[in-house]
Amino acid sequence: MRYLKWSILGMLALLVFSFLHYTLPQTDIVRIVGTENRRMDLGENSWFWASPDVGTAPSNSRDIFFINAVYPNGKTMEYRNEDTGWGWPPYFKMNSSSLNTAAKEMQSTVDAPKWVAVTHYGWRNQLFTIFPNAISLRLVEGPEVRIIPWVNIVILSFLGFLLFMGWRMWAQFKERMIEPAVIEAQETLDDLDRKADRAKAGIGGWFNRLFGRK
Repeated sequence: MRYLKWSILGMLALLVFSFLHYTLPQTDIVRIVGTENRRMDLGENSWFWASPDVGTAPSNSRDIFFINAVYPNGKTMEYRNEDTGWGWPPYFKMNSSSLNTAAKEMQSTVDAPKWVAVTHYGWRNQLFTIFPNAISLRLVEGPEVRIIPWVNIVILSFLGFLLFMGWRMWAQFKERMIEPAVIEAQETLDDLDRKADRAKAGIGGWFNRLFGRK
């Protein structure tokens, strides 16, 4: 039972971590090498794609902007550039066309690189054709620039505070309500046991007197 409890808690922790890792913003320092517009037919992986751009009709087949980039170590990365609108996650992004234009302006070559901080959410998975969604772009001085994730720090601190307060409330509820109830129930059971023992002793004495036993 103990192992089952920890297994369930471990799975819940993994789900929460995965949800936060996918949803919270992350920043990559890359060099943009191109942009394109692809016609995508979304299937079972549609969970990992945003809703259609604001003002367009819902469809599983639509044109999507992409930003092609290269990391300082030479590895490639592709970002989708979709509006999130009023849906989840709540980035309220409605400027995918403007972001596509900005990405074209920030393109550079190996000989004259422009390093760009791409803020995004989501994962890149080639097996399931999943791309992170670019939220914003800004030029930075170089690939070694340090980006402090203030948004993540604030959100995680707030979630940690809520978790701590929830734990404190549960501890107080347990101390004031559950533990006294358990103690009272245990005392009631002990009292019933004592009464049962006295009743048993009384019946035994009655039989002894009835049959003349001493």
